Amino acid sequence: MDKISYLKPTLHHIQQMQELVLPEVKSGKILFRSDDEIATNIRSYIIAQEKNRIVGFGALHIHTYSLAEVRSLIVNPDFRGQKMGQTMVDSMIAEAKKLGIRKLFTLTYEQRFFEKLNFKEIPKESLPEHKIWADCVKCKHFPICDEVALIINL
Repeated sequence: MDKISYLKPTLHHIQQMQELVLPEVKSGKILFRSDDEIATNIRSYIIAQEKNRIVGFGALHIHTYSLAEVRSLIVNPDFRGQKMGQTMVDSMIAEAKKLGIRKLFTLTYEQRFFEKLNFKEIPKESLPEHKIWADCVKCKHFPICDEVALIINL
């Protein structure tokens, strides 16, 4: 395997990002984001790239002056187990700290992964209401959600 580079994507990466996440979107594990939504938030993303192939990505989405979310975290199944997800989350944590964010949360089916990174489970009801109405209502599982909410204090 070649070296993995971590960088901010550009708009021309969107198609490859959509192709990578499609199986997880179809399974309902990750929420669908339109090309326009990704484009609008492109500066929130980090990609993991091998040569010119995107093998992972995630986004740091800011909700308030003190709260942000790790969302849309995906690693190509062939590249899992190489700490790529951890590297991307660590990068998002560093960026959040630099911005003055005090708390970072996630909604996930991968509870153990985030707990290894010191995230702690919280009740979903403690999440900001605008999160539920902006994103969750678009989910194929809404209103019966079995994702776990986790948070880390920065």
